[in-house]
Amino acid sequence: MGGAILNMLTVAIGSTIGLLVGNRLPLKIQESVVTGLGLVTLVVGLSNAGKTGNIIIPLLSIAIGVILGELLDIQSALERFAAWLQSRFSPPQSSAPAQDTDSRTRFITGFVTASLVFCIGPLTFVGSIQDGMGLAVGFQQIAIKSVLDLFSSMAFAASFGWGVSFSVLTILVVQGGLSLLGSLLGDFMSVPMINEMTATGGLMLMGLALILLDIKKPRMANFLPALLLAPLFVALAALLGINIYPL
Repeated sequence: MGGAILNMLTVAIGSTIGLLVGNRLPLKIQESVVTGLGLVTLVVGLSNAGKTGNIIIPLLSIAIGVILGELLDIQSALERFAAWLQSRFSPPQSSAPAQDTDSRTRFITGFVTASLVFCIGPLTFVGSIQDGMGLAVGFQQIAIKSVLDLFSSMAFAASFGWGVSFSVLTILVVQGGLSLLGSLLGDFMSVPMINEMTATGGLMLMGLALILLDIKKPRMANFLPALLLAPLFVALAALLGINIYPL
C-alpha cells in the first residue's frame, strides 16, 4: 500500500505544477505536448503487447472483456463520476454556457485519460502485487512508476486542467486494490499470467494513444474487464492441461 500512497503524492505534485504552468502555455504548445504523450504511450503499448507468449490470450481477453465492459457501460459510469467531481468541487462559474461545457469536457477527459494511463501497465500490476506481498522490488518498481507519473501528470494537467488531479482517487482504488490482492493471492499469480495481463494492457495503451493523437476516441474504460480475463484464461488453460505457448 505504501507504493500506492507514494504514487498518489507524485501525481498530486505533478498535476499541481502542471496547473500552475499550463495557463501560461499557448494552446499550440499544449496540443503538441499531448501529441508527444500519445506517441510515447503508443511505443509503451507496443512494447508491452510484445510480452505475450500467445496472442490468442490477449485477443480473447480484449474481445470478451470489451463486450462485458460495453454491457456494464464502465466508460459512462467513469464519466458520470468525473462529472460529479467537477460539479461538486469546481468553483462557481460566471462564464458563458459554452465555456462551462468546454471546461466540463476538459475535466472529464483529463480525469478519465489520466486515470487509465496511470493505472494500465506492467509497473502498476506487477509492482503493486509485489508491493502487497511485502517484496522490496515491488516498491522499487512503483517508485520508478511514480517518477514517470510525476512528469506525465504535469503534462496532462497543463493540457487538460485540474481533472487530472483527481486521478489520485483511481490510483488509490486500483493500486491499493492490487496491493491488497497481492497480500492475499500474490503466490497464485504466475509469470505467464502477469505477462498476458501486461500484453493485454499494452493493447489498451495503444487504444489510449489513439485518443491522445486525436485519431479515434474508443471507449477504453470498457476494455478494463480484459485485464482480469487475461490471467484467468492462463489459469484455466493450465487447469485443463492446455499448452498455450507453442514451441
